Amino acid sequence: MKLYADRAPVATRQFLTDALVVIWVYAWIRLGMALFDLVQKLAAPGRKLEGAGDGLASNLNSAGEHIKDLPGVPDSMATPFTNAANAATSLANAGREQQDIVNDLAWILSVVIVVVPVLLVVGVWLPLRIRWVRRAGSAARLRAATAGRDLLALRALATQPLKRLLRIDPEIAARWRRGDPEAVEALASLQLRSFGLR
Repeated sequence: MKLYADRAPVATRQFLTDALVVIWVYAWIRLGMALFDLVQKLAAPGRKLEGAGDGLASNLNSAGEHIKDLPGVPDSMATPFTNAANAATSLANAGREQQDIVNDLAWILSVVIVVVPVLLVVGVWLPLRIRWVRRAGSAARLRAATAGRDLLALRALATQPLKRLLRIDPEIAARWRRGDPEAVEALASLQLRSFGLR
């Protein structure tokens, strides 16, 4: 498998592109984490509401129990405290629900802000990079064999722009058909150069 080209300009461009993609992904992940932390701060009122509601419910329940323990005082006197404790528990539950909603929102926003830009770049870069690795790897394997040089030459005739072929020789196709080794070598080299290989 060939990850980078043999020729320095192409290899440098590939390395810089790969590095930029990694930096891009890292930056969006950091931004997603920062957004998650920022949105989580919205849960602070919910935590306070939960703490206050739980504390108030506990105190009211305790007061109701003390009233029930008093001699000569009917149990019905503790009912308002029990009802108030239930209301305080509802407040605490509302605080917990608010925290859950904020947590869900933080996750959704963070994932969206990371996934969308990362998929846009990686979805374009990765297929192109994989295609180059596969093609360059095949070309590198072919360049060592004589029959492989012939295949590279044929590929150059089929895929290279006419302007490049004419620069080699206006009669390059005829020379290749005759099996001219110089023509085969020139075409194979042209094809290899198009991948950044030697």
